[in-house]
Amino acid sequence: MSVILLGGSPSSQSSCSRLLQHVGDKLAVHGWRTTRLEVRELPGPALLRMDANDPELARALALVAQADALVVATPIYKAAYTGMLKLFLDLLPQDGLRGKVVLPLATGGSQSHLLALDYALRPVLASMSARAILSSIYATSEQVAWDSQRGTRLAGPIAERVAEGIEQLDAELQARVQTAAAA
Repeated sequence: MSVILLGGSPSSQSSCSRLLQHVGDKLAVHGWRTTRLEVRELPGPALLRMDANDPELARALALVAQADALVVATPIYKAAYTGMLKLFLDLLPQDGLRGKVVLPLATGGSQSHLLALDYALRPVLASMSARAILSSIYATSEQVAWDSQRGTRLAGPIAERVAEGIEQLDAELQARVQTAAAA
């Protein structure tokens, strides 16, 4: 079972990127193999041209196609997920998430954009035939703190939400393993 950590943040030091890494670390503790795929590291001109034949984009698209689950993380700007994430999602086939479990994550400057995941990102993921879209997790930048000594520290309520999301994803993947073993 493979899990893609799909990052839609333009910054590697953002609270969004740190939250995605935190979730990836916790999934690894559960024994899941994760692969980090940062849209910002893909070739911009090829993304803008939607050139799925570009070798780096083709590799990224293949990773998503082979994955069993995705954790999709994005900062929220102007009440929507990032344009770079939209460009990448547009490259996937219409049923590009068929059979996959998706855990959506987002960060923002305030609680004002809390529903952006449900109104902007979730419909796109659903239209791509995801098997299950788990409960979205939204955190403000204040709730995802960085300490050079201790790493990422999540505020109490968001730490609970993240733990629940990881448990949901783990349960979905465990059920998939059991179904495959029974077949």
